[in-house]
Amino acid sequence: MRIDGVIVRKLGILVAVGDRVEVDGVPVGLPASPTYLIINKPAKVVTTMRDPQGRRTVGGFLVGRPRVFPVGRLDYDTTGILLLTDDGDLAHRLLHPRFGVDKTYRATIAGRLSSGDVRRLLQGLAMDGGRAAGARVRVLAGRHDRSVVDVTIHEGRNRQVRRMFETLGHPVLELTRTRFGPLKLGALPPGNVRGLTEKEVEALQRHRRPPDDSPRTTPPEVMP
Repeated sequence: MRIDGVIVRKLGILVAVGDRVEVDGVPVGLPASPTYLIINKPAKVVTTMRDPQGRRTVGGFLVGRPRVFPVGRLDYDTTGILLLTDDGDLAHRLLHPRFGVDKTYRATIAGRLSSGDVRRLLQGLAMDGGRAAGARVRVLAGRHDRSVVDVTIHEGRNRQVRRMFETLGHPVLELTRTRFGPLKLGALPPGNVRGLTEKEVEALQRHRRPPDDSPRTTPPEVMP
């Protein structure tokens, strides 16, 4: 690689705006504008561009598209909306805990949720590794053997939704993320990728404002 005609042999070199960068003699430049995509991640797919274990990755669904990276992760067995972009600044802000970007999941769980279970979800749960903040909850269906629940959280802990329901004694059978911030999964089929609309990009750009250091004051509530 050369920067302004000088061969660079070290990793981690910063490139300034206006620098001329060449790789194997080919000029390399930034795209005219960032790329924003969403994918409906199927199950049994890892949220990486490559996997040393040979498992399917989200990168395999992006052949021929601009180089982008996932914003956050979905578990191997979790399906649903995943944002991919080359806008590193926005990605960082969307994942910053002080922004509290809402994420909605539709969970099929074992057993029927009691009113006490719902109350604990609203108030927050003590789990291994710390206490989960209160969630918004909407029970869509309930039988003695399983329930379907929409749950909205603003944290991003590892396997958080699954761990919340496991704490209540209701293991998750299926889990799909249906919303990430202002972006909705809609009818996008599993494995399909699409670019964001102008309105969706504008909605995402609102997250560029500085993080609000004040605590969230709106109490969680049962969604109708």
